[in-house]
Amino acid sequence: MSDLKSYEGGCHCGQVRYEVKLDLSQPAVTCNCSICQKTGSMLSFTPIAQFTLRSGDAALTDYQFNKKVIHHVFCSKCGVRSFARGVGPDGSEMAAINVRCLDGVDLGDVKTMQFDGKNR
Repeated sequence: MSDLKSYEGGCHCGQVRYEVKLDLSQPAVTCNCSICQKTGSMLSFTPIAQFTLRSGDAALTDYQFNKKVIHHVFCSKCGVRSFARGVGPDGSEMAAINVRCLDGVDLGDVKTMQFDGKNR
């Protein structure tokens, strides 16, 4: 059963702000690929229709590497990667939310699951 809830989040300086519906009862992904390991992302995925960017579109810088299928966006002012955009395995547009950037979420309550992106 889904435990979908609404959250607000964004970058450190506040320029990038968004609303998102997520099920944080499901484990967030920690990945060992080169970028996630260096930035410490803890990701929860949701369909793009459940993500609304409220401010900061002009402040976002896009970074892509490897297969160039994920848009690793970050705030050009403070450098924080609060979310990414991409396509899920089924071909649908997804948002990958950095749970560490959500307001009021106790990270100790979030279960995690390791993903081996380094060897993909």
